[in-house]
Amino acid sequence: MIEVAEGVLVATSRVMSTTSTVLCRDGEALLVDPAWMPDELDAIADELDARGLRVIGGFATHAHHDHLLWHPRFGSAPRSASEATAALARDEREALVAALGADFPAELAQLMGRVDGTDAAIPPSSVPRGFAPELVVHDGHAPGHTAVWLREQRVLIAGDMLSDLELPLPFDPDDLPTYLAALDLLAPLAAQADVVIPGHGTPGSDAVRRLDADRRYLDDVVAGRRPDDPRLANPGMTEEYERLKVLVATAGS
Repeated sequence: MIEVAEGVLVATSRVMSTTSTVLCRDGEALLVDPAWMPDELDAIADELDARGLRVIGGFATHAHHDHLLWHPRFGSAPRSASEATAALARDEREALVAALGADFPAELAQLMGRVDGTDAAIPPSSVPRGFAPELVVHDGHAPGHTAVWLREQRVLIAGDMLSDLELPLPFDPDDLPTYLAALDLLAPLAAQADVVIPGHGTPGSDAVRRLDADRRYLDDVVAGRRPDDPRLANPGMTEEYERLKVLVATAGS
């Protein structure tokens, strides 16, 4: 884990550079999107033990299988997510578990997505002293997708947005305007952030630049222009670009 701000630790998975964020102080920890291979979840538990940290809460930014995970060694602390995320985790549980793969350990699959819904705030009892996470709930990328803003630390946990590796990934034609609206919602926080933590990618100090790049990419695709975006060279991103062109065409028909 690397410390990107005081008490804010980030681990990065070997799969899709998925990030796990830990907020910690005074021996207590809140886990945001712990991910995501079984041995990596075990390694997170090892590091928490080594640091003398007890997990008092968890939070999932959205209802995709790689962001709803947990491990028995994290304990039985309350886990939360937005109302829409919690509903999807419940109603689409079978598909989410299947997305983990047939070889995923049953004890971990059983714990996936066991979150309670809240659009207001993470319960104070789940938050270490010195943190006051603010939830920014929107519908870009996934219904009820949630960014977490740490005002005192000036850290923006962006979920699956503002990535240096992934292009914007709207999920259907209706998500195009909501994705742009989500970027508008995040813009004032990006302007204040010293650190942005994407769900996939590298924490950085360039939140505004990333947000502008996401807007420019979407504007180009909607206008029928080939984007000049270096992220297109990353694995899977050409396919996502082609998929987005189809979504744009569908939205315009």
